[in-house]
Amino acid sequence: MYSIGIDIGTTSICAVLMDSESGRIICTATHNNDSFIKSPYSWEKIQDVAVIEEKVSEVIKSVFDNANDVSVSSIGISNQMHGILYYDADGNAVSPLYIWQDERGNLPYRDGKTYAQYLGSFAGYGLVTDFYNRENLLVPETAVGVCTIGDYLAMKLTGRKTALMHITNAASFGCFDITENKFTLDNGMLPEVTADFDVVGEWNGIKVCVAIGDNQASFMGSVGVDAPLLNVGTGSQISYLNDKPVTGENIESRPYDGKRYLVVGASLCGGRAFSMLERFFASVVEMATGERCDSLYPQIDRMLESKLQTDLQADSRFCGTRSDPTIRGAFTNVSQDNFTAGDMSVAILYAIANELSLMYTGKKTGQIVCSGNGIRKNKALQKVASEVFGAEIKIPRYEEEAAYGAALASLVAVAEAATIDEAQKLIIYR
Repeated sequence: MYSIGIDIGTTSICAVLMDSESGRIICTATHNNDSFIKSPYSWEKIQDVAVIEEKVSEVIKSVFDNANDVSVSSIGISNQMHGILYYDADGNAVSPLYIWQDERGNLPYRDGKTYAQYLGSFAGYGLVTDFYNRENLLVPETAVGVCTIGDYLAMKLTGRKTALMHITNAASFGCFDITENKFTLDNGMLPEVTADFDVVGEWNGIKVCVAIGDNQASFMGSVGVDAPLLNVGTGSQISYLNDKPVTGENIESRPYDGKRYLVVGASLCGGRAFSMLERFFASVVEMATGERCDSLYPQIDRMLESKLQTDLQADSRFCGTRSDPTIRGAFTNVSQDNFTAGDMSVAILYAIANELSLMYTGKKTGQIVCSGNGIRKNKALQKVASEVFGAEIKIPRYEEEAAYGAALASLVAVAEAATIDEAQKLIIYR
């Protein structure tokens, strides 16, 4: 039998077809998620739900077009977390998707607090966004429910008119008790919540699993060994499983499988910090030559092949932190000898790894699993991370970790695997 995993990311939408016996990916389809809607407000980050739905249909069709008459038993869905949308009584979206990068929650509310601070949560989290919308009369009149984009796509595939939300997505909304698995406030539109990998319905006779958050999905699709996961994409996270919740500055515990918690240290600027540096270098080239430079990553990679040491120090928190959005990055210990492109590049890599290392509160480990294009495609960052964590780097063979994890979760939903741990035994490392 085979399983399809779909990942609805911020910048791309991917589907994989996985052999549920060998774990091998048979084919993959990926489209850019070019659904962003221009806004007059710098703090507003929204995407067009209809465009995303169309893109999901396209990747599913592409997978079937490239598969040779295979029998698919299940579909799993992973989605960008924290984002929220509103739907009506017919199960149709009546708002854009307010994504995790939306910053309306950081706007001032009352008593010297922002909307996020007033709720004791963070900007970009679904119920903070909803709180702002309610206070500013922005909730659509026909809205009857709220959900993530993954929950919504599960609804559209199966014909449901109400959402069923997995605890991994529910917690990403904020204002959620992860030990009791229930919301701590009620806006009258919250969906039913489940801790199980439930089947929510069928699409063309194929069972569809409840959508799961992409952080947990990436862990499920990457970590088949006893090790933490370091994921570097636009943002970055260090994650590990624990029987009890753990808290700390910029650390949170997220629901996983109803029995364990995924302890996550999250940085808002992971791969984005390196991307900012690359764009800076490109602007210098354009200034010098008068011509636009498309990409300097190959040149930076070659430079880092022979340089991985510097006494220049960097702070890569250019976008602040969840707990303090006003923090900004910096370069320090600058001298006439180290103010170079190479030193700046190395310093940023160490800054990315060190920030995550300081967030890691798990047991010392001899291996660490790495995922996300920000580290998969950056061998220098792999070396730096290995040094900083004192661990061997293990990288899953397949790059579509979240989609792969969603496919594995769907095996549990249809009882082809007893637990997610059993399903993860299919993971292959390169």
